[in-house]
Amino acid sequence: MAGELEFERPVVELKKKIAELKEFTKTADVDLSSEIEKLEARLGKLETDIYENMKPWDRVQIARHPARPTTLDYISNLFEDFFECHGDRAFGDDEAIVGGIAKFRGLPVTVIGHQRGKDTKENIRRNFGMPHPEGYRKALRLMKQADKFRRPIICFIDTKGAYPGKAAEERGQSEAIAKNLFEMASLRVPVICIVIGEGGSGGALALGVGNHIHMLENSTYSVISPEGAAAILWKDATQAKKAAESMRITAPDLKELGVVDEIIEEVKGGAHKDVKVQAAEIGEVLSQSLKNLMVLSEEQLIDHRYNKFKSIGEYSFLKEFIGVK
Repeated sequence: MAGELEFERPVVELKKKIAELKEFTKTADVDLSSEIEKLEARLGKLETDIYENMKPWDRVQIARHPARPTTLDYISNLFEDFFECHGDRAFGDDEAIVGGIAKFRGLPVTVIGHQRGKDTKENIRRNFGMPHPEGYRKALRLMKQADKFRRPIICFIDTKGAYPGKAAEERGQSEAIAKNLFEMASLRVPVICIVIGEGGSGGALALGVGNHIHMLENSTYSVISPEGAAAILWKDATQAKKAAESMRITAPDLKELGVVDEIIEEVKGGAHKDVKVQAAEIGEVLSQSLKNLMVLSEEQLIDHRYNKFKSIGEYSFLKEFIGVK
């Protein structure tokens, strides 16, 4: 089966065997229904064992799955009347970030997100979802517009990181990211961020300063990729699996650390198995977030965002050093 991952191989092989028996039952005068039922029961147990006990590296693979739903997939399933806006009004339009105005269950909102391609041609056009500075400036332009017209902002995070090329650096990549962090902190409207795939470094954080940060169950959020961390720590990028274990980049780890507010349950096997069902799950969480945030005043929203980031993480080693209990 195309697109299946290495750790899913036992499931794939068992599904193939069940399909063969069903086909044999159709073509031959043999009743294999009891055997098929036993195998299907075994398949259900196997899927539960595999998908409920995934290792960090397994989740990294799902987060990178080529068929994983993108920002535009969720926009088409969650919002109505989406009107995409282009350009940063300074240099150009970066297709690695999409954004615009839409309605969510009747409420006008601004939606912004990283956008990677579904095939090689689209990935090249969208720079594999790695934005240039004009992409972040486009996002900031839309955020300020939302702030002016009092529209909640919804950000979908899905990038390996900001594009590190020479031209991007010459046009102020670091400044563009830093400006987004600064400006997002003081927005007077609700800001909700959802990590839907890979959340890589400053490229992700430039859309990640929100009142609520939610994360799909099999997404990752980290300052560096497992391969990059392994190359730095052990001078060997092939140790990425080991790095993923120790970096605590998965949704359960980040929920425990207080980085994300809520983990959004995924369809068994990953969001790519059923985009519509996954979008519905996101929609419920999004609706509740908006309900909780819309009652806050402008000052309360800013304070809420400030206090959220101020309280992230525990520095137990520092507490021990200064003798605080």
